Amino acid sequence: MEVPNLVLEGRKAVLEALNHDKPIDRILLRRDGEKPVEGTLRMIAAKARERRLVVQEVERAKLDAISETGHHQGVIALCPAVPYFSVEEILEIARERGEPPFIIVLDGVTDPHNLGAVLRSADAGGVHGVIIPKRRAVGLTGTVAKTSAGALSHVAVARVGNITRTLDELKKAGLWIACAEMNGTSLFEADLTGPVAIVLGAEGEGVSRLVSENADFSVSIPMLGKIASLNVSVAAGVLIYEVVRRRTKA
Repeated sequence: MEVPNLVLEGRKAVLEALNHDKPIDRILLRRDGEKPVEGTLRMIAAKARERRLVVQEVERAKLDAISETGHHQGVIALCPAVPYFSVEEILEIARERGEPPFIIVLDGVTDPHNLGAVLRSADAGGVHGVIIPKRRAVGLTGTVAKTSAGALSHVAVARVGNITRTLDELKKAGLWIACAEMNGTSLFEADLTGPVAIVLGAEGEGVSRLVSENADFSVSIPMLGKIASLNVSVAAGVLIYEVVRRRTKA
């Protein structure tokens, strides 16, 4: 199982990890001269010590040097490597919940803020897992973790070598592949009630031709204004909650 290193940044992300007993090696807190740690940072320190974790107060310069986002809010958790799941493990999550599989596939998303935002929407919408490619795409970085606001602790992420081949695997497992494209069937008319994987493309480029050709059908979000498209993380949220609406209604 492949694993990336993870620097977890920001008060909400670190608190979420502590509240759900996620593995943490060490927590670094900003030292403010002779003043005691207060507010949310004090709460984080208390929870960490309850779990017998190592807590160190360090100068802001050290946090700045470690930070990947530049917005650590005075706290960084140094975590063991976060494992990527396999596609089969994601399907197993759906089976354990007794639900038809619901997967988001990202074709070449390179912005960590977008990936983090997609993970946050995926967790909120009950998505069983997110699949990303190994090449020409962002992985699970500290920025992704912080932007996800803790969702990275709850959403299974698989990283695969070939998206097209992975879609074939999902089809064999009984999923329909819906590709988000501007000329697709309106999401209000498309059938999104069964086992489904929704594919969204890279920022500005969309889904690659080979991936698009391998989908069962395409789906679009009606655009009623002057702008032709949505940010990929916003589009993911809209599509996820259309699936939620259909499944809840059903």
